[in-house]
Amino acid sequence: MDLLYKIFLDPFVQMGTAPDLLVQTLWEGLVAGVLYSLIALGFVLIFKASGVFNFAQGIMVVFAALTLVGLHEHGVPAYLALALTILVMLGLAFAVERLILRPLVNQPDIILFMATFGLTYFLIGFGELIFGGETKIMIANQLGLPRGAIDVKLAGGFVSIQKIDIAAAVIASLMVAGLAIFFQRTRIGRALRAVADSHRAALSVGISLEQIWVIVWFAAGLVALTTGIMWGARSDVSFALDVIALKALPVLILGGLTSIPGAIVGGLIIGIGEKLGEFYWGPLMGSGIESWFAYVIALIFLLFRPQGLFGERIIERI
Repeated sequence: MDLLYKIFLDPFVQMGTAPDLLVQTLWEGLVAGVLYSLIALGFVLIFKASGVFNFAQGIMVVFAALTLVGLHEHGVPAYLALALTILVMLGLAFAVERLILRPLVNQPDIILFMATFGLTYFLIGFGELIFGGETKIMIANQLGLPRGAIDVKLAGGFVSIQKIDIAAAVIASLMVAGLAIFFQRTRIGRALRAVADSHRAALSVGISLEQIWVIVWFAAGLVALTTGIMWGARSDVSFALDVIALKALPVLILGGLTSIPGAIVGGLIIGIGEKLGEFYWGPLMGSGIESWFAYVIALIFLLFRPQGLFGERIIERI
């Protein structure tokens, strides 16, 4: 009974007796969740446009951040480096459409999925060749991102909020909201859904697959760049960010592969849940909860609701 009390009740007692620590943990989980949502949004956009899961989205985050930092290290001013990095992501979108997607139109989804595996390892090798494998420091100050912390007084103590976390949450939220409106309320958004439903049907009504794919991959590239800047400003830039980006997989399972709101809700659930689990249940169950919590939640959803909270149930008639 003592063990059960410690595992199930003691953390809740701690939450009540130390509200400042609870608020601090919730804030850190909120920021992580928003950034997870931003990564997941890149996956959702490409899946909605091509019907294929883009395994390369994680390495695109790293590649975009390394491009920005690498250009600045070679003497390019920060904002010019940012503009050039945006052009690089546009060039990547054109290259992916021309060299990968166009030759594989109407091929089975598994072939497109495996093509993104190839793209992943190409970007890893190309990135290491150009930028090296060492950790780099994000140029946060040069881009105008704030540094320092704000101490907020609460009953029982203080909550320390990093200014970079506030900026990350605001920028990520604005980008998620803007892309959600753009792809749900515009002609491009409707064309995107038509392409996802059927390549042949979209072509028959005059929708250009090439243009849609370039637009969507460029949008995913911008999402990757923003995510790389924010994560890099919090923990530097290295290929280890690719592992963090894989946290978007449980987010997608929770929210649904085709749902932009689902990416937001799923990211918040994972971000807040893993921080609470690590802080309150970590000492009782062993440290490292943050590394596996998201995948356990995803497994539970796969067993009982495989389409996710907001995903569409797929019904195939035989």
